[in-house]
Amino acid sequence: MKGRPDAGYHQMQLEELPSAALKRGVTIEILLPSSYFYSRKKYPFLVLNDGQDINAVRLKATLNRLTKNEQIADVIAFGIHAGDRMQEYGVASHPDFKKRGSKAKAYTQFMINELMPLLAANFRLDLESEVNTIGGFSLGALSAFDIGWHHPEWFQRIGVFSGSLWWRSKGYDEGFDENKHRILHNMVRNGEYTPGLKFWFEAGTLDEHADRNHNGIIDSIDDTLDLIAELIKKDYRPYYDIEYCEIKNGKHNQHTWAKAMPEFLKWAFGK
Repeated sequence: MKGRPDAGYHQMQLEELPSAALKRGVTIEILLPSSYFYSRKKYPFLVLNDGQDINAVRLKATLNRLTKNEQIADVIAFGIHAGDRMQEYGVASHPDFKKRGSKAKAYTQFMINELMPLLAANFRLDLESEVNTIGGFSLGALSAFDIGWHHPEWFQRIGVFSGSLWWRSKGYDEGFDENKHRILHNMVRNGEYTPGLKFWFEAGTLDEHADRNHNGIIDSIDDTLDLIAELIKKDYRPYYDIEYCEIKNGKHNQHTWAKAMPEFLKWAFGK
């Protein structure tokens, strides 16, 4: 590991962790609260896809501010640097219509069989916490939802920033039907309710401009609200199990996700 501890959260980096599943090295950003170094307690944790962006989304600065103001509990955060995003991120059970996400199953195997046991063995993680969270941005959010949905033994909360929920099995010019061909929506529709699992969604009103069904709502918001509707049908409760954060004039970029980060962290780890 390298990195110089400073006041507040201490940022370190685990470089090129070898992964048999991905057949490459994976770099991990690690944020430890100051209390970690003089206590022996265990901590809830946050795992984020696209960990190379944690500085751009101001994760450390936001953790510092919210912790100082006693708005959230101390947590350990891990940011996983992306590799081949278009292939490693996705839905493990189903590549999209262009065969993107072909390595999503391998990425899930890396996360669940390699990374999480390694982190649990080397850091004081509170594996019994009800607030252990996985999250991500865009394609990384799609991946985070898929992993969190299938692995509540590790993650009880899922954070989705501008999720690529359009992931589909047919193209728009191939007879696409949003009630049949959105992969993640079908996964939830055909899945089972998991007690204790909670969800947080962010979407910006300028995430994109496409409006495939011409209902006056951009596709990214439509897809998010439709996924929430599928969760509600599974008996997840709005405002209790599900939170939705819509950012006016928010775009599909790190600046908007940084703006939403405080609300996400307070939702996940608020006192």
